[in-house]
Amino acid sequence: MTKTSNSLMDCLKRIRPIESEIFEEAQKEAETSNVPLEQLLIQQGVVSDSDLALATADYLEIRPISLASFAPETALVDLMPRDKWKELKALPVSRLGTRLAVAMADPFDIVARDTIASSTDSELVPLVALESEITEAIESVSNEPAQALEDILKDMAEDGDVEVGQEEIEDADLDQMLETAGEAPVIRIVNSILIEALRKHASDIHIEPMEKTVRLRNRIDGVLYESPSPPKNLQNAITSRLKIMSSLDIAERRVPQDGRFKIKALGKEVDVRMSMLPTVHGEKVVMRILDKTALAPNLGALGLDQLSLDNFSYALGQPYGMILVTGPTGSGKTTTLYSALQELNVVGTNIITTENPVEYQLDGINQVQINPQVGLTFAAALRSILRQDPDVVMVGEIRDAETATIAVEAALTGHLVLSTLHTNDAAGAIARLIDMGIEPFMLSSSLLLTQAQRLYRKLCPVCKKEIDIPTETLKKNRVDPEIMENTQFYKTAGCPKCNGIGYKGRGGIMEILLVDEAIRKTVLNTPEADAISKVAIQNGMRTLREAGLDRVRSGLTTIEEIMRVTSEH
Repeated sequence: MTKTSNSLMDCLKRIRPIESEIFEEAQKEAETSNVPLEQLLIQQGVVSDSDLALATADYLEIRPISLASFAPETALVDLMPRDKWKELKALPVSRLGTRLAVAMADPFDIVARDTIASSTDSELVPLVALESEITEAIESVSNEPAQALEDILKDMAEDGDVEVGQEEIEDADLDQMLETAGEAPVIRIVNSILIEALRKHASDIHIEPMEKTVRLRNRIDGVLYESPSPPKNLQNAITSRLKIMSSLDIAERRVPQDGRFKIKALGKEVDVRMSMLPTVHGEKVVMRILDKTALAPNLGALGLDQLSLDNFSYALGQPYGMILVTGPTGSGKTTTLYSALQELNVVGTNIITTENPVEYQLDGINQVQINPQVGLTFAAALRSILRQDPDVVMVGEIRDAETATIAVEAALTGHLVLSTLHTNDAAGAIARLIDMGIEPFMLSSSLLLTQAQRLYRKLCPVCKKEIDIPTETLKKNRVDPEIMENTQFYKTAGCPKCNGIGYKGRGGIMEILLVDEAIRKTVLNTPEADAISKVAIQNGMRTLREAGLDRVRSGLTTIEEIMRVTSEH
């Protein structure tokens, strides 16, 4: 990096205050060694690469960007040779018309900026990023150029591969289906759909047949967004191609089918779980993308506040008892349970799980796939598991009284049991088990902790904008203005980094109810959810709404998002 004026140093010291003695010594050493002062400060560990990147962005008045989980577009990277991007320490991020946004490790490098602008025939919009992240992102791009779905469809139309019109799906010939499913255009379309979903960090892909069209949607951070749709007359071939990949019966289109397959793309291997459902206009396909690298390695990585983390860790450290994780579908319950299991996964502990389905395969853990069609229900599996000398048992979901009874008995007889329930809050889990017929005295003796959780969308750190929210607006949403005093609120804006959405990634908020003596007495005397919740709050439990407002105060999300995912207690 070129030597810069003290203005950059002023920006750096604002971001990372440096003691005057240390700064003066470094300044003298930089002059004698002819090493740029900012590089010397990094070598001495006084500041970090990230500090310098933020200072550079501030000094040049351009935006910083994190590429930690960024998936580059192959088409943009192919505008120049990969080695050239590495040499210039730069990476193309997005293109809008003639403007090309490029992340650069050294935006002071005028030669690099001119080279990129002339080689790509673009107007350069520089961004600041870490060199290590730029190099890693370039290396993650496949060596084979990829096409976006729009480009594939355009090429097919130009080549005459697709004739616009309708075909009778029900009359399709089986041999013809097999043949068309293996044709290059169909393979390219399916590959493009999968790659695009991975690039956008989608959790689910929906391919939905309509009367005259096929709708393609990706679920990103819990919300569905529409994508360019494949042609209707390739609908059958696309579903057949996916069935072939999942080893399903391509001739069967009258009953639902489930399958799974693995794909390698963007430098990682992910599992894809597929569900096919017959509808009046053809088979609807939903693919769940299961990326093991996205799992939190332990509880500390879930982003809990300190009290919640301490309570959860305390419960996990007990030799026996029951821990219940609750929340609606898609609220991250499985991720939380897997994080807890990975914390317990040591050589001296026998861990067995019963799941439907097994979402992620974890080393060192015995996982049982539930299969009700052959009689392997949660209850049946749980009975057998208890004869396998387990220390820790994870039950995917407590759905009926039989499973609940066996799980509670297992917790009472020396096993640590983890499971999930569909309830709205932590106290509701206790009331739900009592409704199932579990005696209150058994629950008070076996239960260690109940927890409720939700996922909220995080604001994109690149484009979020500061706003003021009137006190009246807070009161209308039943938020006490006093607890939000001196809070800087933000709103979404939208930029290339977040695909114009304004949110990027999700975080979890949790309500953790540790079962202590006061809760046990309440369960025995008045086992209603409201009474249990009231005692827990008096004992210091933070509700989902309170945990969510903490994230607003930290500038991680908007107050509208927290209102959306939580209800008032």
